[in-house]
Amino acid sequence: MDSLIQAAAGQIVEAALRRSQGTKPFLIAIDGGSGSGKTAIAESVGHELDAAVIPGDDFYSAEVPDSGWESRSARQRACDAIDWRRLRADVLEPLLAGRPALWHAYDFSAMRPDGTYGVQLQPTTLEPKSFLILEGAYSTRPELADLIGLSVLVDVDLSTRHHRLSGREAREFLEAWHRRWDEAEAFYFSQVRPPHTFDLVVSNPTV
Repeated sequence: MDSLIQAAAGQIVEAALRRSQGTKPFLIAIDGGSGSGKTAIAESVGHELDAAVIPGDDFYSAEVPDSGWESRSARQRACDAIDWRRLRADVLEPLLAGRPALWHAYDFSAMRPDGTYGVQLQPTTLEPKSFLILEGAYSTRPELADLIGLSVLVDVDLSTRHHRLSGREAREFLEAWHRRWDEAEAFYFSQVRPPHTFDLVVSNPTV
């Protein structure tokens, strides 16, 4: 697995160095379905480029449970999965302007009495660097395209991704996750950001 991550990261680093000539800060967005290995690849790229890494999951915006969420279409779920407006205004635009960013990350560990989740009380801060990496599903949404210097898809087949997820999450959680997100991800990566729309497609196929 490590060699595959390093190989994918190497492709991204090479492409970023080639495309970023004269453009600093330079934003790399690493997208892909759940379980594709985006985070590990982003960490490797971040190490190679001494980049600031922004977890897209910090801007997750679908509370559990949400009275209206289950009735939404796959298109609506894909559109609303992350709060891209807050991500853009509070993090990407400041960092790309050479200013520090501050945000409150979604808190997956703290459930409220009503079953919903809030954000972490302690803010996350990040200093600008020459290279920035945004990683997470839906990180290359069209609304962010004008900020992204290199869009990357980590392309891994569905069965492999599900196998990876089963090794790190409880079964009940995964059953609910798949009901909520599989159709949304399928819509997003076929209708919103199909593979041919990315600057670079890398693979991380082995379980």
